[in-house]
Amino acid sequence: MKRRSFLLTLLAPLAALVLAGCPAPPNGARGGAGGSRADFAGRKIRVTTTVGMVADIVRNVGGDRVEVTALMGPGIDPHYYKATSGDVSALNRADIIFYNGLELEGKMGEIFERIARNKPTVAVSSTVDRANLRQPREFQGRYDPHLWFDVTLWQQASRAVENTLAEQDPGSADAYRKNAEAYRKTLGDLHDYVKKQIATLPPAGRVLITAHDAFGYFGKQYGVEVRGLQGTSTTAEAGVRDVQELSRLIAERKIKAIFVESSVPRASIEAVQAAVRARGWQVAIGGQLFSDAMGAGGTPEGTYVGMVRHNVDTIVKALK
Repeated sequence: MKRRSFLLTLLAPLAALVLAGCPAPPNGARGGAGGSRADFAGRKIRVTTTVGMVADIVRNVGGDRVEVTALMGPGIDPHYYKATSGDVSALNRADIIFYNGLELEGKMGEIFERIARNKPTVAVSSTVDRANLRQPREFQGRYDPHLWFDVTLWQQASRAVENTLAEQDPGSADAYRKNAEAYRKTLGDLHDYVKKQIATLPPAGRVLITAHDAFGYFGKQYGVEVRGLQGTSTTAEAGVRDVQELSRLIAERKIKAIFVESSVPRASIEAVQAAVRARGWQVAIGGQLFSDAMGAGGTPEGTYVGMVRHNVDTIVKALK
């Protein structure tokens, strides 16, 4: 896998409209809780997030004190995300903005740094211990942004939301602290569930093959060997050689199942399946996993906990 640049051109319309009203921050400034503090005593806090997993933290920690808008819904790939005029309105209307960071949102990170001059704009990855972050060799010194696949890291990420909301709305700080602790307790139970489910697979059968390398934190935390056809970002295109190398590994090790992702086209994994078949081994497509986006609102997979449970249950069932 090679490091690929993100698609700045897709974000140009958003940059032009948002940055027009946002002066550049001082040298060295980063996205954080900048701007003056508003009075939220008489109304809900308007929060805009990027991916649904971040929105889930905000809803759980903020409770009935927040009104949350997520820019990237089900099936949306944040690596390729194309901003809309509606996003400009949501960002301008927001009192606080939360995003993942670590370049998950591509060049939008530069925009968030500038917006931070006028309003709190926070990367939830900022409260995650850097010692626990992956730095894939192929990513040239940058961190893997897919934190949420290690539930313990997502517990750490919740502190960025907790601290920011408590700082900006001190009258409700106790409620935010209480909500955050309850949320982390729920995530602790989820972490235990994932460990127990993976433990039902024989060690040699704990091999997860997906369209792109989003599950590295999952593999590291839960003892699963992870192989992705594409790189850590879906902007890295897979070639014929990648397909052939992966198909050889699957056939030689007689891996039972490979998986598609909700935010990545099926064609690449189907090509791997066909290449494996040509080598004399029948590998099943074990189901659809949620990687860079959660499921639809109102479904279990439309929450972070439900998404993780769906993924684990799908993986374990297929590999058994």
